[in-house]
Amino acid sequence: MPITISKSKYMAGVQCLKRLYWQVHEPELGGVPDAAAVAIMEQGRDVGKLARRLFAGGVEVPFGDPEQAIRITRELIANPEVPAIFEAAFEDAGVFVRVDILHRRRDGRWRLIEVKSTADLKEQHLDDVAIQYRVVSRSGLDLASACLMHMNRNYVFDGGSIDVRRLFKIRNLTRRVERLQPKLTFLLRSELRVLVMPKAPDIPPGLHCTNPITCEFFDRCNPPLPDDHIGYLPRLHASAAEELEEMGVESISDIPDDFPLSERQRRACTSVQKGQPWFSEDLRKELGSLKYPIYFIDFETVNPAIPRFRGMSPYDQIPFQWSLHVQREPNADPEHLEFLALDRNDPRREFISSLCVALGDRGNIVVYNQQFESQRLWELAAWLPEFAEQIKAIQRRLWDLLPVVRDHVYHPAFAGSYSLKTVLPALVPELSYDGMAVANGQDAGLAWESLVRGGLDQVERDKTRKALLDYCGKDTLALVRLLETLRTL
Repeated sequence: MPITISKSKYMAGVQCLKRLYWQVHEPELGGVPDAAAVAIMEQGRDVGKLARRLFAGGVEVPFGDPEQAIRITRELIANPEVPAIFEAAFEDAGVFVRVDILHRRRDGRWRLIEVKSTADLKEQHLDDVAIQYRVVSRSGLDLASACLMHMNRNYVFDGGSIDVRRLFKIRNLTRRVERLQPKLTFLLRSELRVLVMPKAPDIPPGLHCTNPITCEFFDRCNPPLPDDHIGYLPRLHASAAEELEEMGVESISDIPDDFPLSERQRRACTSVQKGQPWFSEDLRKELGSLKYPIYFIDFETVNPAIPRFRGMSPYDQIPFQWSLHVQREPNADPEHLEFLALDRNDPRREFISSLCVALGDRGNIVVYNQQFESQRLWELAAWLPEFAEQIKAIQRRLWDLLPVVRDHVYHPAFAGSYSLKTVLPALVPELSYDGMAVANGQDAGLAWESLVRGGLDQVERDKTRKALLDYCGKDTLALVRLLETLRTL
């Protein structure tokens, strides 16, 4: 039987049969991976290379023609001097898979290992390993086990060389993937049947559009909703949305007054129905509790899978930039201070030491979503205990603007979201991130990585540095302007 479906295509079909059909028959209509998605794939490749260090002497099967890859794999299997095979290729009944690591045990049997850059086992990993197990075992290889290798969050880097044995965990999934085989057979038959259909199956959009990943055809199935769609009510449960749809209600304007909604949802509903923002009577009191000088701060971080500096674990956040605006007294023009790490050295000490100086020892520190900044500060205190007392004092001064907005403000343009990127254009439309080279946290992380990695000429380096400073600076200026706006309202 000719090769009909690969492992990646099979996994697409597990998520959604329509996605599989379009991947095979209309791939040009899918979205192109953005820079963040490309970075995640590159990180996965780096993790895979590290995992191979555990299997010295292993041989990689080149990419290219599948039939040639299968032939080379057979030759390597037949050679007892080869302890492990990387990207081993197999085919059975039209299904083609490549195995990250195929390890030859001392007893001559084999261990199949799928490598993931995640910090734990995820549900979709079982399907991934199960299809490989099926094809490899049916190809005649004596498999002793099927395993998943993933990052070990408990590993702490000592600052020397990465200890690969401690960096990874290997889980034996053999029994679990064996139990999945009947389900897999049914799914595989469904996928092969769908692929010969004259058009894509009619599958309505749902949670599967973004789980486990956002489908590259998302926009084809999910056109933009009208501004007053019920889906824009904050935290509307799926069962409530389904009940409204069964009543024929799709617009917030048509939601009956007696339909059960939470207090926050009812406020949003009324705001949309009246076409005007809502502000609580207690907003003035909340804002009046702020004490001068008032500082406005924002952090930028990256969280690499492979730890880079002493004391860090996989996916720990590296804080590399802060911006701070300070208003010394009412109606005073805000002053701006900032920090940005510019090389590959550990930025943590300079980050926190400069921040402690800039923040002084009195006045509230305004943030938007306190949990993020507070957690980063807690981590810095653990890594650099000599700053622990100063950091604790800073944490006590944090003042979170997010719950204030969430509990006391709603604007129809929020569309159910209270993120700063949604709240700001609704309440402070003159401040915009449109057209900025760095316009969100993901962009900032990617830009910083390119800045410190090297390889940029001086012109590009200066441009990237400026883009990072402009973005983080706008985030804290946005907090200043947002607070001013809320006070006037």
